[in-house]
Amino acid sequence: MDIKVGDIVARKSYNCDLIFRVIDVKVENNGSKQAVLYGEEVRLIADSPYEDLVLVDESEQLERQKKDKDLLEKSYRLFRQDYHLIRQKNEYNATGGYSNNQDFFQIPGRVLHIDGDPLYLKKCLALYEKIGVPVYGVHCNEKEMPERVGDLIEEFRPDILVITGHDAYSKSKGKKSELKAYRHSKHFAQTVRQARRKVPHLDQLVIFAGACQSHFESLIRAGANFASSPSRVNIHALDPVYIVAKISFTPFVERINVWDVLRNTLTGDKGLGGIETRGVLRVGMPYHRLNDD
Repeated sequence: MDIKVGDIVARKSYNCDLIFRVIDVKVENNGSKQAVLYGEEVRLIADSPYEDLVLVDESEQLERQKKDKDLLEKSYRLFRQDYHLIRQKNEYNATGGYSNNQDFFQIPGRVLHIDGDPLYLKKCLALYEKIGVPVYGVHCNEKEMPERVGDLIEEFRPDILVITGHDAYSKSKGKKSELKAYRHSKHFAQTVRQARRKVPHLDQLVIFAGACQSHFESLIRAGANFASSPSRVNIHALDPVYIVAKISFTPFVERINVWDVLRNTLTGDKGLGGIETRGVLRVGMPYHRLNDD
């Protein structure tokens, strides 16, 4: 069996529960091969012995993709229901209880999404566009994020910052309470702290940080409003988008109940958590449609 970079594989020792993309193959001093894997649907990075891997054929990939697509559609429908309720409420408030016929406009919160995985970033940007969230995406290696985040905030002046990529807890490196036992949680936490030096107030810049199995407590202590992963479970690649969309379309005069944010995600409160936060949407009027005549 010849497994190479770019192949889609599963791990026999885990009963092929998740599928991964091979991003690197390393040869150890003893001649054995180790593969570095990125989760295809979850934000997990893993190392695996070469002999533990099995290629996933195209039909199996398509079947898993269909199941994932069904989950995404369900989550998207729930979000759209929430969005329509928010829109109706904003219209009612903007028009004085429908007492006048003035049209209004909405300015949702701008997002800066920094992602350690270019393929996941592309998927997220497509979903942001589908939902209608204004976003600028940047691919950046997790280790480089602390150095770059300050300049990126100054350049794009976001209302919401997403710091994500891949992460993993390794039992061999320490206890779950120890930051050293995580692949990239330290870099995510450092990035959050650098962002808070630029914008200290929790409601002036709303931050989501983390990936699969990330050290939730350290990210919240560093200054994130929302983070993963309270129960050290895997989170779906697109979960950050649903959290951000809820914040982006909630008016700034309202506080967001944490459960209201989490309930439409694919992972729920085992993989995601946060603190009470204000929305960032602003409503204005009048809205005039200009003719070119």
